[in-house]
Amino acid sequence: SGVMETSNDQAMVGVQNYLEKAAQNLKPTVPIKFYISSRTDAGVHALCNSAHLDIQRAPGKPAFNEKQLLRSLNYHLRPEPIRILNAYRVTNSFHSRFSALSRTYIYRLLMGCSHYSEIPVFEKDLCWAPGGGYLNVPAMQDAAQFLLGTHDFSTFRSLNSETASRSPIRTILQVDIRPSPGFLSHHYDHRGLEFWELKFRSRSFLYRQVRRMVGALVAVGQGKLTPHDIKELLEIKDSRAFPPNAMAPPSGLFLKSVEY
Repeated sequence: SGVMETSNDQAMVGVQNYLEKAAQNLKPTVPIKFYISSRTDAGVHALCNSAHLDIQRAPGKPAFNEKQLLRSLNYHLRPEPIRILNAYRVTNSFHSRFSALSRTYIYRLLMGCSHYSEIPVFEKDLCWAPGGGYLNVPAMQDAAQFLLGTHDFSTFRSLNSETASRSPIRTILQVDIRPSPGFLSHHYDHRGLEFWELKFRSRSFLYRQVRRMVGALVAVGQGKLTPHDIKELLEIKDSRAFPPNAMAPPSGLFLKSVEY
């Protein structure tokens, strides 16, 4: 249901709610708050996100070491698909969100499906299989080059109450489109399915920017847009100019890493 915490009256619960509930079992003297680096939406996955937190223990109690923190939090997160992978002691000036040098996202595409029922069951909700079979990958790779560098990405962001006041200028450091293995895919090679990964790296991204960039690149792969149309969309600088219904669904998107 997304990474950010939701209020008590909402039916859907965010990852942050689970983290803070688990942390309360550490018996801190002040409630623990997680400050999460990247605010992934509902339906989006994270191979590795990061957060920082402060723990105040009762007087005379020693500070937790990294291993104790790791084991204790994971013990209390057991029922959920959430894991603490590492813990580090950091300086007071560190901020998980604002200290990040870059973030890397992966988007997984599945080609060769003529119908959604052909998606392997173990890949359900972990990739996007656009209609129309195979995509023109060389055209997508040409189009991706227009996204590299520093641009006004107004056309490639969804607007919400928070984004309207933020600068639309972002610098895309890396865009790659490469073949990728699927889960157990060597067992169904005969079905002609192809997995591809689109990789994007930037210091930060606008709201739903990656999903819009993927959707536009897929439209190029389907022949609905030309590579040069991507350049024109950038130059228009208007979110309303983005092709209707072209945004990629959240299921194929993974936050791969946050770099410091």
